[in-house]
Amino acid sequence: MPVTVVRFNLVDPDATPASLSERYKAALEMATYADDRGISTVQTEEHHGVGNNWLPSPFTFAGAVFGATRRIAVTVSAIIGPLHDPLRLAEDIAVLDLLSGGRLVTVAGIGYRPEEYAAFDVDWKRRGKLQDELLETLLQAWTGEPFEFRGRTVRVTPRPYTQPHPMLLVGGSSQAAARRAARLGLPFFPSAHLPDLEAYYNDRLAEYGTEGWTMMPAAETSLLHIADDPDRTWAEHGEHFLHEARTYASWQSKDIRSAVKSTATTVDELRAEGVYRILTPDECVAHVQGGAANLVLHPLSGGMPVDEGWRSLHHFCENVLPRLKE
Repeated sequence: MPVTVVRFNLVDPDATPASLSERYKAALEMATYADDRGISTVQTEEHHGVGNNWLPSPFTFAGAVFGATRRIAVTVSAIIGPLHDPLRLAEDIAVLDLLSGGRLVTVAGIGYRPEEYAAFDVDWKRRGKLQDELLETLLQAWTGEPFEFRGRTVRVTPRPYTQPHPMLLVGGSSQAAARRAARLGLPFFPSAHLPDLEAYYNDRLAEYGTEGWTMMPAAETSLLHIADDPDRTWAEHGEHFLHEARTYASWQSKDIRSAVKSTATTVDELRAEGVYRILTPDECVAHVQGGAANLVLHPLSGGMPVDEGWRSLHHFCENVLPRLKE
């Protein structure tokens, strides 16, 4: 049985406050439905100041999902670590961990958009040092014991539910990120299928005498939408996938490596590329039989109409999942 994921970033370039509120409510209803049908994880993320309303507050969204569900995990992949106050973040994650009974997974990256740092008046050049401080502070804070922070003694309460601490991974595609994870004995989450970087991380674990593991995307990772007629769905809704793909690509330099990085400039190019895929239920089952270990459904991609998102999710849960469980 593959890991099943429903991704939400709540992008909608044409939204009004009222329509965006309805989109948020629909996402929570979808999360509840996905939880009832046995989907593994809701995935969400963090970006700021984006004209298409990309979700900036993933922990608030995660808390709403936890309040509406019983079993499903929420993976925040990823937060932009240096933009967060370390003590407040330690508190927020501890509360969410308690609220959810340990269902929160946090991937901490450093981001790749200098304008987000400028908006929060955080020095882009210090992002590595700030990330080190953040991760070290979280691990100390979650012990519940007093510790030194920026020249003063502090203590963070309450202690989280998960011991020794909530699930925290270090994300990135650089040796610095891998080295940081290994030094702290934290799992490593490469942003793409990077076996050489995984090997580097394992070497650093041996060097530091720490223990860890890698959660790495497969060599081929597609964002999925399920439909009876993929040709028609591409014709009617391909613009939404293209909008999201082009937005994401516009932020990334040629040195950034990502499992879902696209170079497409048209819907036809995007379809041929395979980063976004529209499959029939039969094709999705065959995709798993062909070796897919993860299925990432993206029902509200790029401003997708909510009713079309529901059709995709219903197809997945009613016409794909039961056959996978067999």
